[in-house]
Amino acid sequence: MEGRQIRAVLAFVSICCVSFQIRASDPILYESFDESFEGRWIASEKDDYKDSLSAPLNAQIIWVNQTVDVRVPIDTTGLLTQGFFKFDINSQTFYSFWICLWEHSKSEGHDDYGLLVSEPARKYAIVKELDEAVSLKDGTIVLQFEVRLQNGLECGGAYLKYLRPQDAGWKPTEFDNNAPYSIMFGPDKCGSTNKVHFILQHKNPKSGKYVEHHLKYPPSVPSDKLSHVYTAILKPDNEVRILIDGEEKKKANFLSAEDFEPPLIPAETIPDPNDKKPEDWDERAKIPDPNAVKPDDWDEDAPMEIEDDEAVKPDGWLDDEPEEIDDPDASKPEDWDDEEDGEWEAPKIDNPKCAIGPGCGEWKKPMKRNPAYKGKWHAPLIDNPAYKGIWKPQQIPNPEYFELDRPDFEPIAAIGIEIWTMQNGILFDNILIASDEKVAESYRDTTWKLKFEVEKEKHKAEEAASSLSDGLSGLQKAVFDALYKIGGLPFLSAYKAQIHDLIEKGEKQPNLTIGILVSIVVVVLTVFFKILFRGKKPVVNVTETKNEVAAETSDNQGSSAEKEDEKEDENEAAAAAPRRRPRRDT
Repeated sequence: MEGRQIRAVLAFVSICCVSFQIRASDPILYESFDESFEGRWIASEKDDYKDSLSAPLNAQIIWVNQTVDVRVPIDTTGLLTQGFFKFDINSQTFYSFWICLWEHSKSEGHDDYGLLVSEPARKYAIVKELDEAVSLKDGTIVLQFEVRLQNGLECGGAYLKYLRPQDAGWKPTEFDNNAPYSIMFGPDKCGSTNKVHFILQHKNPKSGKYVEHHLKYPPSVPSDKLSHVYTAILKPDNEVRILIDGEEKKKANFLSAEDFEPPLIPAETIPDPNDKKPEDWDERAKIPDPNAVKPDDWDEDAPMEIEDDEAVKPDGWLDDEPEEIDDPDASKPEDWDDEEDGEWEAPKIDNPKCAIGPGCGEWKKPMKRNPAYKGKWHAPLIDNPAYKGIWKPQQIPNPEYFELDRPDFEPIAAIGIEIWTMQNGILFDNILIASDEKVAESYRDTTWKLKFEVEKEKHKAEEAASSLSDGLSGLQKAVFDALYKIGGLPFLSAYKAQIHDLIEKGEKQPNLTIGILVSIVVVVLTVFFKILFRGKKPVVNVTETKNEVAAETSDNQGSSAEKEDEKEDENEAAAAAPRRRPRRDT
């Protein structure tokens, strides 16, 4: 009998222990956003955080909620309904209303929903009240949430504020950047700022003021557009650990002056604010020697450089040649209008004669350093006999100093997102508060990790495709450079203009590269076979070629095949007209 009672008691104790463990492993708060946030999250109604619209003509607001639907049906009661707004269409009064800028949206590429920042270059504020305030003083507390920067983050925040109870002086509908919080945690990036914030607002028991204590040297924000999970673990031994994607990035101690700025525990002494430096206090360690005299031969007016009198003009110096000349290959554009564009002038190029000789233009003696130059005289410095050192105010006891064994955390009564951002597409998801690190790890594995792996693989595929595209672009550039060199070969001078035209079209339309390459190869082979089997020389001078073609036409009245050759020669001559190749970016 007693054995059965003992077994029953042990079974009851085991059930209680299991129940306690299950309950202990449950999260304190979990927000998955699987369902719409309306009714659970409250958007701030302050002007900085909302978008205003004008009510329809002759409409009066009868009832209003915080969101709007774009549909505008007219119901049978004679009321105009726009989402959750109802207007009396018989009223002559004008009203305005506002719409919510937050959206319940899927993460790109997933069926998973989150809370989305819908518009760029705006301020956002929304808050969720907790059923019960969460104490940070008892045991371990884990704060965790996901953020996906779907359009990147150039300038803006994506952090959460863990707010104090409302008796601290705030209301959900008036939530703004001044709302008192206990902890602020999450990404922030703009300009030189790139950090995952961890800020603690802590009350000084002596002054009664709340002070922001910033984690020193916080981790950086991941620079990609993938989902990332941010975790802050607060331990009862004053340790705080920051994890990104489950990997520890920072470990700190709340009471260490090396880890938080300013330190939670103030300095024991401070400079006396009423102490003033005496008028006769001399902080100069060195002074000019009052007994020093400038030497008689010290010339302060001597120039730093003088002409080199020993220099001789090099032999072959081209005094009459300018350093630059008009580009002989340049020609006035066909669409140049002298009246509108002014008189056309050829661009300048370096005079090639100057590169051959020692130089061009008027020769002048070079300058050299003046050996007599000494600059302005200054008396040498000596030790200051009146030097007292750098003055500092005396130290006095700090009236706000206190000692602390553990931070006096304020409880968390709500979670708020209050940010300003230049990018939209910021998606918040899977917000968690737990008392067990393993619970947070379990949620990371089941809610974040699978999504991240999918996104990472897609990102790798896109990078590989981009690398292939960049490789093709580099290859195409090399091909075009080679084609320009081929087009400049002497035996192709008659076809230079046509070849350059083809290459320019290929540069504008890279997808035509293969076709253009084939066309140029055909031209090269055609000319090559002409030279090989007919001994034909390429045309160089337009005028001479035309004369030769005319003479050949008058002297040769042979077969129709010969006439065709003559006609072809004329076309080649016309194509030989000089054409300036446009400058290409290198």
